[in-house]
Amino acid sequence: MREVLAKTLILGPYHNYNVYRGCTHGCIYCDSRSACYEIELPFEDIVVKVNAPQLAEAELSTKRNKIVCRSGSMCDPYMPIEAELGLSRRVLEVILKYGHGASFLTKNILALRDLDLIEQIAKKACAVACFTVTTTDDQLARRIEPAASPPSERLKALMAFADRGVATGVWMTPVLPWITASEENIRAVVAACAEARVKYIVGTTGTTMRDGSREHFYARLDEEFPGLRRRYEQRYGTSYICKAYDSDRLWDVFTSACDAAGIAWREEDIARFFTIRERKTQMSLFDDL
Repeated sequence: MREVLAKTLILGPYHNYNVYRGCTHGCIYCDSRSACYEIELPFEDIVVKVNAPQLAEAELSTKRNKIVCRSGSMCDPYMPIEAELGLSRRVLEVILKYGHGASFLTKNILALRDLDLIEQIAKKACAVACFTVTTTDDQLARRIEPAASPPSERLKALMAFADRGVATGVWMTPVLPWITASEENIRAVVAACAEARVKYIVGTTGTTMRDGSREHFYARLDEEFPGLRRRYEQRYGTSYICKAYDSDRLWDVFTSACDAAGIAWREEDIARFFTIRERKTQMSLFDDL
């Protein structure tokens, strides 16, 4: 672990923030390992933005328009080190204090620790709890996401958030050719999400590989799926986009299954879950009637 003092926290048009850089979940397909992101190596040596709560205070206290602050787009806010440091929770406390919205994406059920804060943020502004679920097979997940919570536990966590009135979503990404890219797997994920009362799923029919992430992915394939690396190299070479061979059919399977289950998958439908709740103000005696 390395502590740093960051200059800024909440960035970009989608108001993304990351309290940590790097990750210890060990997912074989992690895009954040890509060289273009310039995350220091070794990737598992977590960089901690120790002043993240103070930056959140400075940045959010001055915003007149309420925003939805999103964590987890780059590095998981609930990796095991968060249980010790609690920085993600402290940032959520600041978000709640100033009436902003919040969303997170994780693979770790440590997020349940902050259910109380997320519920309050949902009532006051907007909150979305999102988990990555690439398979419902816990044994397979241990091979591709070895240090993350099992999918069965993530789905139970999603149900717990839904029970408290928090909008929930799933990232069914990536879909790994010859590993999770099958009709059976996709239907199983959608069915499990429906049972957990998930509101939306971000889906895909392939994976991405760039310099940095590709080398790690291939090395892990050699360990977990001997012989599969050659198939990837022959079909995809150095391509960034690596779609399953029957990606069009799998996409139809995914969208049809979501429609049948009443789960949103279109971008415009998902966006509505990230809308700040309108505030109703009491009418003054001096207001015009």
